[in-house]
Order: sequence, then structure tokens, then C-alpha cells
Amino acid sequence: MFFIGWHLSASGGFLNMGKTALSAGANTFAFFTRNPRGGQAKPIDKADADALNAFKAENNFGPLVVHAPYTLNACSDKDSVREFARSTFADDLERMEATPGQYYNFHPGSHMKQGIGEGIRQISQMLNSTIKDGQTTTILLETMAGKGSEVGSRFEELKAIIDSVEKSDRLGVCFDTCHTYDAGYDIVKDLDGVLTQFDKIIGLSRLKAVHLNDSKNPFQSHKDRHEKIGHGSLGLESFKRIINHDALRSLPFILETPNETVAEYAAEIRLLREMRID
Repeated sequence: MFFIGWHLSASGGFLNMGKTALSAGANTFAFFTRNPRGGQAKPIDKADADALNAFKAENNFGPLVVHAPYTLNACSDKDSVREFARSTFADDLERMEATPGQYYNFHPGSHMKQGIGEGIRQISQMLNSTIKDGQTTTILLETMAGKGSEVGSRFEELKAIIDSVEKSDRLGVCFDTCHTYDAGYDIVKDLDGVLTQFDKIIGLSRLKAVHLNDSKNPFQSHKDRHEKIGHGSLGLESFKRIINHDALRSLPFILETPNETVAEYAAEIRLLREMRID
């Protein structure tokens, strides 16, 4: 099964997102748990969440790849920012149980010149304080581009976080194609080699989802600027290899490309489905 979708607005409710995704040829999707640039979250409508759960099952949807707000920084140099990240993270994990068994993806954070080791320690500390026994949600660390003091642009950094978390069975990785390429992993010329490296350092069993994005910038630029599929430095042929690769093809693929309408995402999904080899 080829699971593919994009980031949808949650303003219309859970079931509406599912119906919008299906109308565009998608069978998974992503959404932000709250305002991506803020901290407020609407109360969960249980009936609406239950309706989405049933809709997903009826239409053979893959796991949803829900996204934490960008304002979370678990390794900030400010106590108040770290506490906001911890409390928001804990609240989101509780809310995620309204749609059991999904993925919760987040950017590990920026260490703000405290050093990569301290950043990893603080991120791990937050995860240890928020992951609970019995939760059905798998938390995904996203591969990052390495701009500024970002943590997570190297596979070794993600591995260090995972190794420092007690309940690490609830952790996985979301592989962002733009970020990984911008970070210096050449998935255009050596996708096999990059995934072999990932397997040796982290383990392919941890790889749970893919953010499918082209890049506006050249290889190893550390910029993080997404482009439409086939319009950037990765190119169309790279995405054909990515979506058909044995290590990736069964994962949910989420488009974060700079489209503005459902019709544009539907066209991109059709393009990718045409490139899929079953």
C-alpha cells in the first residue's frame, strides 16, 4: 500500500480532514496539534475523533503523522521556553490518544550555543518526563537541516537522544528529504548508502515516516527551504527512487511542499502515484 498525504488545516475538524484527504487521492495526512506558531489548542471533540477513526478504517488509511508546533524548543537556553515545550508536549501526547496508534512528529530543537551535548541531554530529559506507560502514540524525531544550532542534523545526534530515553520503544524517526539532503546526506546520488548509514547508526526499524519535500537550496546548504516535487535540487528521478525504495515504500509519505490549494496537492499526489512501481 502506498500511503501518501499532506499537511491539512485542523480548523474544520478531524473527520473533515479525512474527507478532504480522500477527495485528493490521499490515504494519510498530517496536521498541527495547535497553532504551529503559538501555544493554544482547541478542546478535543471525542465524537469527531471517533468518526475519523472509523473513517480511516473504512478507507484503509495509513498512520497519521501529526506535527508538534514549531514553537517547541526542548533545549532552549531559557527555562520558561523549555517548560513550555515540556507542558505542551505532555498535553499533546494526552490529546493524541483520541486517535490511537498514530505518530507525533517534532523538531528536536536548537541548543542556543549551549553545545550539542547539552541540547541532547535536555531533549532526552523532556522525553523521559513526558512519555507514559500505555501510550499508543509513537514519537518521531525529525531529521533536520542543521541551520543555526539545530539538533538532529546528524544521525548520531538522533541516536544519542534515543539511547538516553528510558521508554525508547515509543520513539522513531521521520526522514525529511529536504532536511536530510540540506544536512549533507546525498540521497540524490547515493540513497542506498545514506539508508545503509542510517541503519548502522539508528536502525531502519526506527524509521516510521517520510516528509517528502524537494529543496530550494543545493546539497549540504543547511538552509531548510522546501520546494515542490521535481522543482528543486533533488529532482523528479530522486523521488521516484525514494518512494519505491524497499526500505521506505511501506512508510507514510507526507508532502510539505509549498502548494496553496487542495487541487495542487492532488496533482502532486497523482504525479507520485504515477511514479510508484507496484
